[in-house]
Amino acid sequence: MTGTAVPKNRIAKDRHSTLRITAALMGTTILAGLPQAALAQAATTPAPAAPAEAAPAETAIQSITVLGSQRLEPDTIRSYIKLRIGQPYTQQGADQALKDLFATELFSDVKVRNEGGKVTIEVKENPVINRIILEGNKRLKEDKILPEIKLAPRQIFTRSKVRADVARIIELYKRQGRFAAEVEPKMVLLDQNRVDIVFEIQEGPKSKVRKINIIGNEQFDDGDLKDEMVTKETGITKIFSSGTSYDPDRMAFDQQKLRQFYLTKGYADFRIVSAVAELTPDKKDFILTYVVEEGQRYKFGEVKVDSQLRDFDSDRLATQLPMKKGDWYDAKMVEDTIEKLNETAGAFGYAFADVRPSYDRSKDDLTMGITFQIAEAPRVYVERIDVNGNTLTQDKVVRREFRLAEGDAFNSLQVKRSTSRINSLGYFQEKFEIEQKPGSAPDRIVLEANVEEKPTGELQLSAGYSSLEKLIFQGSIQQRNFRGRGQTIGLSLSYSNYSKSAEVSFTEPYLFDRNISLGFNLYRRDYNSFNYLNNDRNTTYKQATTGFQVRAGIPLTEYISAVGSYTFNIDDVTLDRTQFFTDRVNPGVQECDSLLAGRYLCEAIGKRTSSILGLSLIYDSLDSRVRPSRGRAISVTAEFAGLGGSVKYGRLRANAAQYWPVGKGWIFSVRGEGGLIKSFENRGAGVDPVRLTDRFYLGEPEMRGFDIRGVGPRVIRQPIVDDGNGNPKVITDRNSVIDDALGGKYYYLGHIELEIPLGSGARELGLRPSIFLDAGAVWGVKTPLLQSSPFPNGIFIPTRNAAGQALYVQIDEVSSTCQATKTSQVTNPVNPAPPACLASPNNSPIGSNVGPFQEIFVGNSARPRVSVGIGVNWNSPFGPFRIDFAHVLLKRPGDDTKSFTFNVGTQF
Repeated sequence: MTGTAVPKNRIAKDRHSTLRITAALMGTTILAGLPQAALAQAATTPAPAAPAEAAPAETAIQSITVLGSQRLEPDTIRSYIKLRIGQPYTQQGADQALKDLFATELFSDVKVRNEGGKVTIEVKENPVINRIILEGNKRLKEDKILPEIKLAPRQIFTRSKVRADVARIIELYKRQGRFAAEVEPKMVLLDQNRVDIVFEIQEGPKSKVRKINIIGNEQFDDGDLKDEMVTKETGITKIFSSGTSYDPDRMAFDQQKLRQFYLTKGYADFRIVSAVAELTPDKKDFILTYVVEEGQRYKFGEVKVDSQLRDFDSDRLATQLPMKKGDWYDAKMVEDTIEKLNETAGAFGYAFADVRPSYDRSKDDLTMGITFQIAEAPRVYVERIDVNGNTLTQDKVVRREFRLAEGDAFNSLQVKRSTSRINSLGYFQEKFEIEQKPGSAPDRIVLEANVEEKPTGELQLSAGYSSLEKLIFQGSIQQRNFRGRGQTIGLSLSYSNYSKSAEVSFTEPYLFDRNISLGFNLYRRDYNSFNYLNNDRNTTYKQATTGFQVRAGIPLTEYISAVGSYTFNIDDVTLDRTQFFTDRVNPGVQECDSLLAGRYLCEAIGKRTSSILGLSLIYDSLDSRVRPSRGRAISVTAEFAGLGGSVKYGRLRANAAQYWPVGKGWIFSVRGEGGLIKSFENRGAGVDPVRLTDRFYLGEPEMRGFDIRGVGPRVIRQPIVDDGNGNPKVITDRNSVIDDALGGKYYYLGHIELEIPLGSGARELGLRPSIFLDAGAVWGVKTPLLQSSPFPNGIFIPTRNAAGQALYVQIDEVSSTCQATKTSQVTNPVNPAPPACLASPNNSPIGSNVGPFQEIFVGNSARPRVSVGIGVNWNSPFGPFRIDFAHVLLKRPGDDTKSFTFNVGTQF
């Protein structure tokens, strides 16, 4: 931007050269007349102001007048320049005034005139920004761009800020891997010297990594080295990976990954000569080229420990180090050893122990000798424990999770355990760490828990569809840190076609500030059991359970706890009276008909109460209870029903799980469980002492590859039909039989699963695929008394009146063609006055006929059922989603298989 200082004697002739800068923009014309590239990516330096033409003679400044100002006061403008009244007016002073005023970036044009000592400064102010408008931005929203740019409403417009903001927006897109992004700024003139600034954005495609070239590698092929990199070449197999886009920071990280890889393999002299990223001419892809120099491979030389700590014996420590002389050098092993030595020193109270490796490299025999030097340090004690940042949570909730107290000797293992326990509360930020700070003396340390509270209340409302329960509606509200005391209170409701439940729960983890937990649950659960006939799901019995549970737990060790419980249930098991009740056995008395329901169902109906004492021993060292990747969990639970109530049995369950991280996101797990139940009742001959509703069941979703309750003992009722020649034919087609699962008194179930890592893009979507093997069995039920209906007529069940008499239809009158015109319902099997045209005087009985069938008892075997398959968990926007494809390898006669299952809106 330029301006002109005009001496008086040149005005009349108007031959001076006035240099101006104006915002020559009309409507929505392009900002400045500069090419876009110059405006967007090259901050063009303004041309220097043209020097004012020399005045023929110096005159004293008599006055300084400011013209054209709108928002700025004249005195403010005069304060920007060095010209003063009484000073001589010089051309150099006028030029400097132009430079000073343009340097403020408040003006688009400035003129300086001198008329016999009367100096006039004429300015044209830069416009005020009315608003900032972004157009074409789809991948980056306004809330990501606007905070990053300098221009803002009510600020003064300047070209330099426009250029800087264009460059900044382009940089934001480059960080997303969009190197073809273009930004064109435009300005819309408004009244009152205001403007709208419009940034027209062409985002362009995301720049991918087309090829990664590695030059100089001889010991390892390109594939091995590319596997170590976070950046991946684009391809069909990387469709879900975000690592295929180019990122300079990621490229620098990849160089570090390559160094780590070679250093772990013994190549101590490895270096990267150059790393170049070339953008293809179409700006769509990048080609990355690394030039490496591998160097020689080293082995460990002498490995020693030089300890100045009195509790550490150097020679003994050296024998326990993982590296030995002659092993290939591994820099990662050295780092892990330093960390382990620091941790060991911390466990002995040396919080500020300093472990440093001293290297002795020999290029002659290619060995790397190492001496781990442990400097002298004082034993440290905990001076103070501070808890900061907790606005809702009470201090004691955090302090009681510390495994150290003020005055205790410092122990790094206990600090680590305290960190894990505080993280497990779930009240604070992820990756919380206890900070260690020096105390008031060298042998004192301060432990600080700087927490950031997060919401602990949860409100969940969901609707979904399950292959088991069809439509599902669920709602729950829970507060896991009620009143900041660490208490948990919750209410949950669920409804589906075959189950309904309501539950209220409360847990106090530290009763009276002692390490004793206490909780209770109140609940009502309605469950409909069912079977299938011709793919139709038919309800067999209904079970309604109302009850409560009180539980208390105490820790036995850091990882082992004991939980005792008392449960009281009122169970009511019913059958559909219109479907399963008749008076066939006792005329006039409606009761469960074993011919229709089966004896095992008739035995289950009725009301009963259960008074159950339980005790659980739990070992838990998992790193996370939500999605564990490391650790072990074991529990054993014993229950006894019989302290009052009408049910008496003992039940034992055991569960165990082990998780291992197997590198790069792979998680391998083995889980197993089993149980047995023994009744202390005698329910009569031919009746299993364990009730149907107290037994164990296996199938979907516990065991994939099998339908719900599809494994174990069952009674299958098979119809018998005429084969066309008058001979009986048994129907065995699964869709034509009635299948009733009976459960068992013993069961075991095992899972082997390998979770497969995906790219970061898939992880962000919440996709977690896995391959699995399930094996299990349930057995031990007593062989039930089976029913049958004879071929060819089956069994007729008469309808009776209130007095227990069988009912008949009697024909009283007929037409001329012997068609019945009047009938009546009677109890006499013979018509005393039958119409003459009837062939027989016998009346027609009223009732139903049970067709011919036979029942078989199958599946009561402890031999394992085995299935394998692949499944995917997805934390979708509609709720958790699980889909499984399974193939059954081993099964027993009667087992009901199912290859495909899915669940939406339910917990897994």
